[in-house]
Amino acid sequence: MSLRYEDLVLRNAGYCTPGLQAAIRRTRLLIAGCGLGSMIAECAVRTGFECIVLADADTVAPHNLNRQNYRASDVGSAKVHALRERLLEINPNATILAHEGWIRPENAFRFVAESDLVIDTIDFLDLEAVVGLHDEARRQGRAVLSAFCCGWGTVSMAFMPSSASFRELFGLPLEGSVRGQSHVAMFQDAFRRIENDLPAEFAAVTREALRTMADKTPCPAPQLAVGSYCTAAVVVTQAVRILASRPVGLAPDLVLVDLAGAVAHASLAAAHAAPDPEAMR
Repeated sequence: MSLRYEDLVLRNAGYCTPGLQAAIRRTRLLIAGCGLGSMIAECAVRTGFECIVLADADTVAPHNLNRQNYRASDVGSAKVHALRERLLEINPNATILAHEGWIRPENAFRFVAESDLVIDTIDFLDLEAVVGLHDEARRQGRAVLSAFCCGWGTVSMAFMPSSASFRELFGLPLEGSVRGQSHVAMFQDAFRRIENDLPAEFAAVTREALRTMADKTPCPAPQLAVGSYCTAAVVVTQAVRILASRPVGLAPDLVLVDLAGAVAHASLAAAHAAPDPEAMR
């Protein structure tokens, strides 16, 4: 079918001005990591982003289906190709480039140079890739949004050339290779700094995951669909705010959302109560 961009984003009116919507449309997004990044990619396309590069070397596994943007029929397929197909079913006019491979320090320059905004959801077990991507984005003056699921919510950080760098935030050498650095020790230290602010359930799960990985045992941490959807919503909101030149919290500050602990309750009962005749006089 023929799809006009104006029809796709029609209901964004009132939240996105014509100028902002045009900026969204022309902004080139790099989605580094297409696990959690697959959810962010869909939210971005539905918001009106039309130029997206996907980078990941992984294939879809059954355990991905509880929280990532894939179907049972995608199991065994390359994530980037399955995701590209999904996104083009939403907007056939989008330009979606799929790179079936990992982002590494040696190729990060090209990926960052061809993007305007970087979304980092690379598995933190690949510390060299994460640092290489952040280093290159900083050199080229690109913003990086880095996020992960936090139980029934999310944690997201915005890195700009003017903010604290990834290396500074996590106590890494300010330059040079990070090969041989312990990603587990690095994240244990970061976790301890914010543990008291995290939902207790997530903190317990994370402590166990880090303890297991410290013993050199692979231990993918449990994650929920709600956390993935929440992460997508927060990251795309931050991306749009950056394009609108509106403030976003910059690293070391972070956005922490806990839907299970922050759901407000209200009642419409008063709206149905019989009017008080005295009050109406």
